[in-house]
Amino acid sequence: MSRQVKRWIAMGVFAAVLATTFILLGQWQLRRLDERRDSNAIVEAHRALPVAPYHEVMTGTIDDDDQWYRVTATGTYTGDWFQVRYRSLDGAYGSEAVAVLRTDRDDLLLVNRGFLPRQPGHPDGVLPEPPEGEVTVTGFVRRNDRGDEGAMTPHENQIRLLNSDALGRALGEDLVNGYVALLESTPAESPDLRPLGAPALDEGPHLSYALQWFAFTAIGVIGMVVLVRADLRDRRRERQAGPASPAPPPR
Repeated sequence: MSRQVKRWIAMGVFAAVLATTFILLGQWQLRRLDERRDSNAIVEAHRALPVAPYHEVMTGTIDDDDQWYRVTATGTYTGDWFQVRYRSLDGAYGSEAVAVLRTDRDDLLLVNRGFLPRQPGHPDGVLPEPPEGEVTVTGFVRRNDRGDEGAMTPHENQIRLLNSDALGRALGEDLVNGYVALLESTPAESPDLRPLGAPALDEGPHLSYALQWFAFTAIGVIGMVVLVRADLRDRRRERQAGPASPAPPPR
């Protein structure tokens, strides 16, 4: 087997590995696109439904498919509060204000009251007090954040992940699973807090990323063909040129 044939085989194996990798990455992006579309469909379907009492929706462990229903609850804030740090909203950085609502059914329900922007170069601001007395809140059902236990455990009322199970353990109370992301409150919430709202229902960059990976596959295959054709062309020219003429003897 000539050196050139070995080179072609090595190039072919390398191109096949690259093409397989790029195709798998493209298919992965298409799967993520399907997941995004399914998630968008859930958001659209759930938020189009009428507002329901929280206890009719938040009946067990809240999962991805249980989110984005609009629910309402009436009660009074207990005075327990938490600040969720390292959050962002619409390009701004800051924190979220969370309080515990004791409902008129005597349940303890976490309410994410909204986002408090942070001034550039400054620490997180002091959370405004929640409304006093009886309040009625309306918001989206959200599942617990998932991740490191330490990020869910409050330290001086500061947390990085919002999880009703972890906060219930810290308070020594049973909380309704998940939380309500506030949309409206009567009496009104502080104007310093921005409602979190629903997620953007775009499809993200997954389709363009998939097309890029498939394009890289095509480029790799075409590049392999071009290199082999160039080698063949060079060999043909060498054969046509014939053997090199011997150098004349020295005088």
